[in-house]
Amino acid sequence: MRIEAVRAVPTVAGFYFDDQRAIKSGAERDGFDYRGPPRTPGFRRVREAGEALSVELELSSGAVAVGDCAAVQYSGAGGRDPLFRAGEYRSVIDGPVAEALVGRDPRAFADNAAVVEGLEPAGDSLHTAIRYGVSQALLDAAARAGGTTMTDVLAEACDATPATEPVPVFGQSGDERRANAEKMLIKRVPVLPHGLFNSVEKVGEDGGKLVAYLSWLAERADRRDGYEPRFHVDVYGLLGELFGPPYDRPAVTDYFADLRDAAAPYPLQVEGPMDAGGRGKQIRAMAELREGLRDAGVAVDVVADEWCNTLGDVRAFVDAGAADLVQVKTPDLGGIHRSAVAVLACRGTDTRAYLGGTCNETDISARACAHVALATDAAQVLAKPGMGFDEGFMIVTNEMRRTLARREAAGRREVPADD
Repeated sequence: MRIEAVRAVPTVAGFYFDDQRAIKSGAERDGFDYRGPPRTPGFRRVREAGEALSVELELSSGAVAVGDCAAVQYSGAGGRDPLFRAGEYRSVIDGPVAEALVGRDPRAFADNAAVVEGLEPAGDSLHTAIRYGVSQALLDAAARAGGTTMTDVLAEACDATPATEPVPVFGQSGDERRANAEKMLIKRVPVLPHGLFNSVEKVGEDGGKLVAYLSWLAERADRRDGYEPRFHVDVYGLLGELFGPPYDRPAVTDYFADLRDAAAPYPLQVEGPMDAGGRGKQIRAMAELREGLRDAGVAVDVVADEWCNTLGDVRAFVDAGAADLVQVKTPDLGGIHRSAVAVLACRGTDTRAYLGGTCNETDISARACAHVALATDAAQVLAKPGMGFDEGFMIVTNEMRRTLARREAAGRREVPADD
């Protein structure tokens, strides 16, 4: 069995590229678009259509494995790789990547993924989006060649014990934070609603709009039939601006107490409370906040996002105890196997792993990530792509359920029947 050919096909992503710096600086909404000049290098406008690049690996068996190169919505922000334009990178797949992979055994996933991670055709590592998409295709190829699931391939490669139940799915609402939250509640989504609180206008100049929203959400939630959701909101570093500089620890602690009371009786997680401008500063600020909340008895979990992009970043946040959860932002880590390693870096610590990513991915990358979640038994996994909620929730949930059913059936076939 060998890889016979490698192809790249420009495709579309599930959402948009947004210039986070411009939005946080007050770019004016214009319907679904934004007015004003872009502020992040590489952007031609504040909001641009998301792009992806499908990678197809043709195997000697005739099977074709697929992965999708995709990059996060807020590319170029918080230490991430620059904006990914499919047309500019197609030649990299057709050229250096194809040259490195054609002729290799598709069953050797770990070795093949390592080859791609090590490619430096222009003197530097490949864009994270390329490594992400090619590794998905390699994972798919290994599963097809071995007649198994991507979950099992990853679990074996990472020496992990897969989950036996679906990993809790985290729904994201986009700006339709009330309507989509209602959908999530009806569908009994385990973790919700993200909220997209990415501007002071949405959070409120004193944070009051976020408090009011959580109060509304708690009132709308229905605990019948044993439904016990966990609330998770992303504030994109804005609380650091509302309560500083300089950083006002008592004020922030009091505000988190207000958030907790508003969300009661449901557990609350707050993602990206501040953006300190660099990894070291961010770790110190997050650790200080976590310690302050613990000392004050405020039961709100903090989630690392900004400046927690690479595998090394994840390990640094975990080692410093700087977060209750770390988001493993899958496209930012490069190869998909590195996301699995990042999740497993949380084993044996008091930090949980949230397998995230971005609304700007594709159905292919979302399905691949469902296998990462199962293989590593992550604490939660993001519903993606898109911001409409229903579609992403369906894709990720169904992929996990089908995979678990397939693994269960395979397990039954391996156990000999009693005489």
